[in-house]
Amino acid sequence: MTKQLFWLMVWGAAFGYIEAAIVVYLREIYYPEGFAFPLVIIQGRIMLTEVLREAATLLIMWVTVCLAYQRLQSRFAAFVVLFGIWDIFYYLFLKLLLDWPESLGTWDILFLIPAPWLGPVWAPVLVSIGFIYAGTITLIRNHQNRFFHFGRGFILLELFAALLIIVSFVIPGSSVLEQSLPSHFPWYLFLTGFLMGIGIFLYCFYRSNNEE
Repeated sequence: MTKQLFWLMVWGAAFGYIEAAIVVYLREIYYPEGFAFPLVIIQGRIMLTEVLREAATLLIMWVTVCLAYQRLQSRFAAFVVLFGIWDIFYYLFLKLLLDWPESLGTWDILFLIPAPWLGPVWAPVLVSIGFIYAGTITLIRNHQNRFFHFGRGFILLELFAALLIIVSFVIPGSSVLEQSLPSHFPWYLFLTGFLMGIGIFLYCFYRSNNEE
């Protein structure tokens, strides 16, 4: 179990560097004087290439955890752990390579599928920490043959929490298309989704412990 988590961390850190290296190249091409808003609008073949690269990254992560784990619950838990490690090391390597972001409050474009996601760096980092925490607990329990029994209601509530977080990123993401400066992050919407997601998971965790 410890060995698997260790290699997940190594994989996530290495892939975080690859992601950071790609950003270094893109910024050298599109932002030679330094990354800043409003963003340069990338269109056509380059935009399609970037969107497909993002999709391919998620697919590679999923295939990796499918090779490492058999049960769907363990695969999903490993996926979110891997995603969280990848994301955090991505920012750590960007800081080492470009001395960016300046702070956790620095705005960043996070994702392009299905629309631009925008937010301060602290937000995706917080999500990643939550992913690593919840995913690691689930993997440890599964290794002990203590599996969570998630009902339909639990899954729907977690999906709703995730939707709130995504919407909180997409709302300021509209500034990318308008080529304007992001001015406000709906942190109340984001924190509602984040706390709901963590809270529901903890409720399920403690309920499962009490039932054993």
